Amino acid sequence: MRSIYLNAGPIVHFKNDGTMNGVYNEDLIYDAGKAIVVDSNVVERIDETSLIENEYDGNDDVSFFDLQGKAVVPGFIDTHTHLLWSGDRNHEIRMRIEGLSYSEISDRGGGIQHTTQATRQSSIEKLHKLGYVRLREALRHGTTHMEIKSGYGLNTSTELKLLNCGHQLSKISHLPSIEQTWLGAHSFPKEVSRSEYIESLLAEQLPAVVEQGYTRSADVFCEPGWFSIDESEQILKESRQLGLRLRIHIDEFCDGGGGELASELGVDTADHAYFTSLDARIKMRDSNVNTGCLPAAPYVLGMDLHDYSDLLDADNPFTLATDFNPNCQFLSLPTIGSLAVQRSKLHPLLALQAITCNAAKISLQGTGSSEGRITDGGFATFNILHSKHWESWCQSPGTSPIHSTVLRGEHIIH
Repeated sequence: MRSIYLNAGPIVHFKNDGTMNGVYNEDLIYDAGKAIVVDSNVVERIDETSLIENEYDGNDDVSFFDLQGKAVVPGFIDTHTHLLWSGDRNHEIRMRIEGLSYSEISDRGGGIQHTTQATRQSSIEKLHKLGYVRLREALRHGTTHMEIKSGYGLNTSTELKLLNCGHQLSKISHLPSIEQTWLGAHSFPKEVSRSEYIESLLAEQLPAVVEQGYTRSADVFCEPGWFSIDESEQILKESRQLGLRLRIHIDEFCDGGGGELASELGVDTADHAYFTSLDARIKMRDSNVNTGCLPAAPYVLGMDLHDYSDLLDADNPFTLATDFNPNCQFLSLPTIGSLAVQRSKLHPLLALQAITCNAAKISLQGTGSSEGRITDGGFATFNILHSKHWESWCQSPGTSPIHSTVLRGEHIIH
């Protein structure tokens, strides 16, 4: 049965797949009054409402939805999350306000180590329930696809448990689709030496993860005090040798040289990249490395937000993502857009591009190049906003701007 969405407001479709060289391009936005015809999970046609109504008048095999001028945008793609973990670190805000750094909190038993202990002790059933609730919340804010990382196990059994949990969640049809990333190189567990853990990552954990077959990519937290440039390179090269794609966390707290490594390896995306030098950004651009911008991270740490001018000046491709984790509990991409647009003055169309068609380029959708866009013959995954203005997608932090979501052809009203 076909579903027809009549009287849409403006539809941001990104048909030409990009706005970097022309921020407001009329070719990217259909005027109000269009109708979207969906057959199963495919956008069959976008045309004038009056034409569609006349064509399908009296057809019993069609469901009509009057959007009453509501704007439509592509489904949002969250390209960087740490979705699965257990435990509570909300007390760390007091420690930060009292002047302790991220590293100092970690040294006192907080940070990743605290979450790791709680996650190791949690059953897969508990983690599944937590993941389900979080995915439902993300969907309510328009996320239709999500990358999720392991990394709160720091041993083989728990890392495999996290990836198994993510795989089970990926089978649920009414949730955002999922791709998984192995982040065993997130931190160093206390019970073994640094060299012993790296040896176990390469000799035991990575082969077991590859054999399990639930992950697409490998990631490393490449940062002074965590994994060095040499250690990161070793882990990523071995991961590539075993068939995984590559991602990397870099330069979150200082310029540690991660940008140069990212460009040398040609990783899919180098995320955080807050202190990456301009020279390294140019090398990343020339190596077709995406910059994953995570504005919620500096926000929760009390740091200044990125102004994006260096990325725009260097014509770097970039994405925006939530970085959902125990220390940064954002599940709303519209709120991330609000930080980028309202605080950093990024054009709302560029911000929207960053969480749709740009994000689709570094995410395994399994459905081709139409993800992150709304186009004839493309996949029927899009968000219907409460407002008639497409710009409203990032103008209501604290509440969702999404009226309903068409998720792989299924209309879900929030």
